[in-house]
Amino acid sequence: MHAKRGRTGLLFLMPSLLGVFLFVLIPFSDVIRRSFLDAMGNQFTGLNNYRELLGNPAFRLAVRNTLRFTLICIPALLLLSLMTSVFLHRQKRWGQLLKSVYLVPMAIPVASVVLLWRVLFHQQGIVNGMFQWMHLPAKDWMNSDAAFWVLVFSYLWKNLGYDIILWTAGLGTIPDSLYEAAKVDGAGEWMCFFKITLPNLLPAFFTISVLSLLNSFKVFREAYLVAGDYPNESMYLLQHVFNNWFRELSLDKMAAGAVMTALVIMALVLLLERAWDKKG
Repeated sequence: MHAKRGRTGLLFLMPSLLGVFLFVLIPFSDVIRRSFLDAMGNQFTGLNNYRELLGNPAFRLAVRNTLRFTLICIPALLLLSLMTSVFLHRQKRWGQLLKSVYLVPMAIPVASVVLLWRVLFHQQGIVNGMFQWMHLPAKDWMNSDAAFWVLVFSYLWKNLGYDIILWTAGLGTIPDSLYEAAKVDGAGEWMCFFKITLPNLLPAFFTISVLSLLNSFKVFREAYLVAGDYPNESMYLLQHVFNNWFRELSLDKMAAGAVMTALVIMALVLLLERAWDKKG
């Protein structure tokens, strides 16, 4: 009986496994192969592509900016969305309406977001207009180091509602009886949060962290449409490097960079998974 169920489950999984094999594993294997060849794919170069990659100033700049962006945005997004979801979860009357408001940025097309960027952060835009009204000096937002913080703001604004919904789903699985029993024993709000809410949200934490990390790569769309191939150095990300190398047909560097990036992302996901397993 168990063997029959196992075969039945495998049959249901076969289409997905076949798709992963054909469209993920085989292409990525070819990328790994190309990372050891020259740009034409004819001559074996060993680790030369990786050495050139690590010595490339544009690649190092993009790695620094991407790491900086990730280390700032992911913790900030997780914390903001968690605090907001806890607040909205307690608002029985207005909670659902406010959740819908936070989801509005996800429904806005990328082109509209780019237009909003330009209206807000242009030299003659709304933000500088407010600065002038308050007798503060105007700022060239997209051509200075402030461009990085515009990118951070855009990511948080775009993804906050999505994470709020995920946290709220996790909060809905916590029985109210746990809070009632804790309050009877004299526990305050903060004690309930740290002793009941956070431990019960650990299953959601892993999923939300991984999805937030993957969504951080999508911010390139807005950055590219606003600033083009070569934006201000503060917001020059790995996606810009790969896009420029693809246009220049530098397939050797692009393959080596893709392999290194994929390995780093896999390592981060595995670290999160191991941390989750230890907590479990």
